[in-house]
Amino acid sequence: VQPVESGGGLVQAGGSLRLSCRTSRSIFMVNNMGWYRQPPGKQRELVASITAGGTTNYADSVKGRFTISRDNAQNTVTLHMNSLRPEDTAVYYCNLDVFQGRPQGSWGQGTQVTVSS
Repeated sequence: VQPVESGGGLVQAGGSLRLSCRTSRSIFMVNNMGWYRQPPGKQRELVASITAGGTTNYADSVKGRFTISRDNAQNTVTLHMNSLRPEDTAVYYCNLDVFQGRPQGSWGQGTQVTVSS
């Protein structure tokens, strides 16, 4: 199942954005999920993950600024991004199957986040 990400855009440093990724009920209820990002010219990296039970994990660079959450009613995993910095500029991807921080599922198109200084 390919995820569908939404919510990216252009924002000034210090601003906020919310990214969403929706999937089917069967996948949502059992899978650990995560958000990854790929900055220009760099490799894709884990930003945040959340288990089926709601336990979260964050990259050091986003701790205290980003929050990952699950909406059981909407089968959606959301990434709330606050205090955005220019170095957060990247294409952000949702992965619907994460194991020990490593993506196991298919990649979608991603959503561009651009933070201007």
